[in-house]
Amino acid sequence: MLTFEKIYSMGHEEVVFFSDPSCNLKAVVAIHNTILGPALGGTRMWPYKTTEEAVEDVLRLSRGMTYKAAISGLNLGGGKAVIIGDPTKDKSEALFRAFGRYVNSLNGRYITAEDVNTNVEDMEYIFTETNNVTGVAEIHGGSGNPSPWTARGVFRGMEASANKVFGDKSLRGKVVALQGAGSVGVHLGRLLNDAGAKIYFTDINETNIQRFKTAVPTAEFVSTEDIYDVKADIYAPCALGATVNDKTIDRLKVKIVCGAANNQLAENRHGDMLKEKGILYAPDYLVNAGGLMNVSIEFEGWSEEKAVRMVDKIYDSTLKIFKFADENNLPVYRATDLMAEKRIESIRQIKGKYLGDVTHKFPGRKSKH
Repeated sequence: MLTFEKIYSMGHEEVVFFSDPSCNLKAVVAIHNTILGPALGGTRMWPYKTTEEAVEDVLRLSRGMTYKAAISGLNLGGGKAVIIGDPTKDKSEALFRAFGRYVNSLNGRYITAEDVNTNVEDMEYIFTETNNVTGVAEIHGGSGNPSPWTARGVFRGMEASANKVFGDKSLRGKVVALQGAGSVGVHLGRLLNDAGAKIYFTDINETNIQRFKTAVPTAEFVSTEDIYDVKADIYAPCALGATVNDKTIDRLKVKIVCGAANNQLAENRHGDMLKEKGILYAPDYLVNAGGLMNVSIEFEGWSEEKAVRMVDKIYDSTLKIFKFADENNLPVYRATDLMAEKRIESIRQIKGKYLGDVTHKFPGRKSKH
């Protein structure tokens, strides 16, 4: 049950429920923190079993976006949206346009983008009703699908992790257990294959599995349960979160955990356990920030050159966090949190919350309004 105590405990500013029975829209938007700027975060569509489950997910995800933007040096806050529904049955133009009208009513405090089970086409429907959406098609001056950029950032994080553990950033000959062969996973698989890595992968979706096999023919499929037992150098969680938990952590036979999933640690103490086991954990909300970095460039006019330059900096930023963690004898997750919180607090001293701006512009974008 959502209570003010729950909102207070996680530091959220605003949680909004939107509904429209005419198109079966049931959505929740959570704005966690806007000290650094408007809250930006994707819209996830998922067949949640209960409203409580959806709320718990959006609260955790929006908080993660605050930290992701802060550690990445972006002038953005953290937010997230979830739409309760089956993406294979419930998607419609009317649903996403209704959602776009509700996003517009937030006056720029929340800016959306694609996420799990939403895509560029869905963002185009939202864009019909509001400018407060990123990741729209390039023909409109947007950046398109953020998945390749998320994958690129994770790949750079893996290189930094390999440099830290093995003394060489090259991933040639390294074995990667990749959990999740969705849009980000398949792009990451291609990058790893091109780098000469050996890949074991898994997914629950047959379409994803076949697409991954086509994209990376040398990869070997294992069951969703067996992925934790693969003897590998890197475990790359690229599906839903919390896969590093009490049931899996002792099964991992890896030196590095680095992937695209949000909230990979079921609880913070699992980050402590990884440190005790000698497994290096790459901070998930930094290495998977490539998609956020990419869409953020739409604020100033998107270009591929700018996106490449920004996302590739994840390599240096990851090494910087590893160094800070070592110097202070901290688990990496805690070191990353501290650096993000320090930046937020420093800006808090000079400004307040982002109150919204209905005239917010995206230079270079062709508005539909």
